[in-house]
Amino acid sequence: MQQAQATARVDAITQYRIIGEPTETHLESLARLAATLCRAPSAAVNIIDDRYQRAVATVGVEAGACSIDDSMCAVVLPEARHVLVTDAQADARFAANPFVRGGRVRFYASSPLITPSGVPIGTLCVFARETGTLSDEQSAALDLLAGQAVEVLELRRATHELERSNDELAHFAGQVSHDLRNPLTAMLGQIDLAIDALEAPAETGPQNALRALGHADAAAARMDRMITDLLAYAKVGGARPRSEPASMRGIVESAVADLEGAVTAFGASVSIALTETDGATGDIVVGDPTLLGVLMQNLIANALKFTATTRAAPTIAVTAQRTPTAWAITVDDDGPGVPVDQRERVFGAMERGWVKDVPGLGLGLATCRRIAQAHGGTIVIEDSPRGGARVRVWLPQPE
Repeated sequence: MQQAQATARVDAITQYRIIGEPTETHLESLARLAATLCRAPSAAVNIIDDRYQRAVATVGVEAGACSIDDSMCAVVLPEARHVLVTDAQADARFAANPFVRGGRVRFYASSPLITPSGVPIGTLCVFARETGTLSDEQSAALDLLAGQAVEVLELRRATHELERSNDELAHFAGQVSHDLRNPLTAMLGQIDLAIDALEAPAETGPQNALRALGHADAAAARMDRMITDLLAYAKVGGARPRSEPASMRGIVESAVADLEGAVTAFGASVSIALTETDGATGDIVVGDPTLLGVLMQNLIANALKFTATTRAAPTIAVTAQRTPTAWAITVDDDGPGVPVDQRERVFGAMERGWVKDVPGLGLGLATCRRIAQAHGGTIVIEDSPRGGARVRVWLPQPE
């Protein structure tokens, strides 16, 4: 349980991107206000991960870090409530603490920093070398300021996310414009050829015109696929996914059926296996059936496309394992695999990875990650026992 709490804390802290950054002036102002209201010489905003306590804003002391074994705040953090210690030397929890033994802290009070998802990640604390106390009003004020500190962190997180999103959007728009222009240019060129062919002698003109129009039709089909990919990717970035029961086998089989043309064209074979473990039964998955269908279709289509670059007859294996708390889905292929240094990069929007001659916008795996994350899950790439790539998806389920 403690390890799970520590992991959740580290994950939450990582999202705020506060460690190792210049002091956040708004946090420093809150620390100064806390010291003033509580009539204490020192105050600190402390962030506590699984190993260290780091002071990210301080008043009256130097900002620094210490092991959680030496941290007074780490002792009370699991309680996730306001703590008031009038004399730390007389408190069994702190009497042996090096800061207390060294005479640097006797009076101590703290309020937890609790994220909107309920994870305590640190404290706003005030302290002094002499004994002291707080009134009820001062304790309430410290709680209020701790809440404001979390609001500052949330604003910081949202700002970074907006900057990242804007950068991605700018790159996305430029790449989309480029990629859609290619088939459009080809289509217009082939139409011009068809018009010219119709003005040629009757013996060859119609045949050449039909050939050119066939190429134009293929270019239009490529554009249609690209636009479909764009719409699927954009949809996942919108409203929260639905949460309703659906058949996992039905979702996977429908995805394979929709790809029947590609499977036949590549001479591929796709196997489906549903398994159960630890007493879990049934094939019901709780989530958004439409988005989960997009997820499976993209994973299988991606495996087909990349495997077909090196093999004449790709073999794809889809396995969905039901556990008591999640669905674990793997898609294995016998293609070229994905180099270790590319396995995170290929989840980026507009990324085709190291294989450049595969059609598409490079949105398939980016869409899959969006869908998995929208369902509270994860997606990673590993080596497959078949010699190619294995994409593993974990989707948590209500118990």
